Amino acid sequence: MGDLSGTLATICIVAPPILFAIIAHEVMHGVVALRLGDDTALRAGRLTLNPISHVDLFGTIILPLGLYLFGLPVLGYAKPVPVDFRVLRGGRAGMLKVAAAGPLTNFVLAIVSGLLLRAVPVFLHGSLGTTVVVPIARMLQASVIVNVELGVFNLFPILPLDGGRVLFSILPIAAARAYAQTERYGFLILLVLLYTHWLDVAIYPVMNMAYTAITWMVQL
Repeated sequence: MGDLSGTLATICIVAPPILFAIIAHEVMHGVVALRLGDDTALRAGRLTLNPISHVDLFGTIILPLGLYLFGLPVLGYAKPVPVDFRVLRGGRAGMLKVAAAGPLTNFVLAIVSGLLLRAVPVFLHGSLGTTVVVPIARMLQASVIVNVELGVFNLFPILPLDGGRVLFSILPIAAARAYAQTERYGFLILLVLLYTHWLDVAIYPVMNMAYTAITWMVQL
């Protein structure tokens, strides 16, 4: 029962940061798209932080929590926010801004979480005590880690990840069109990279550097 209660406590700590990180990531894609002239996400009711509008049972809950509990980098996804890239102002530059908005949101959330975590010791001896403050501190710590991992992973340059969209938007037209043909195999490529651990080699060092940079910025 002790192990079960510990697992449930861990889930209660990490679930809110994971959900918020994934949902905020998707919402910001839609927000930036709206500012660039595409209201598809708005009309679909996706510019909201209400989890019901975004949650994918496997991608948003089962997968990231399972990875977290096994000590692996947290990967997850919500239902993709619909974006009509054809109507975006700025053409491929608009696509770059929409794609980059999600990972950048995660990095901002990691920094904000780190700054809030720095303030936690002030409240340890207050009226709230450790019963409230310590769980909040653990949530903030999880938020820093989760947002760094999601931000870095989504910048990996494979379609349909955000990094793939960014790369597509900066390649010469001919190369970009050829590269776009790989999107149909994107998840298969990711699975192969995960299974062979090549993805670990590619993103672990970047995640560590990003985490180190953010902890240095907020002086954790």
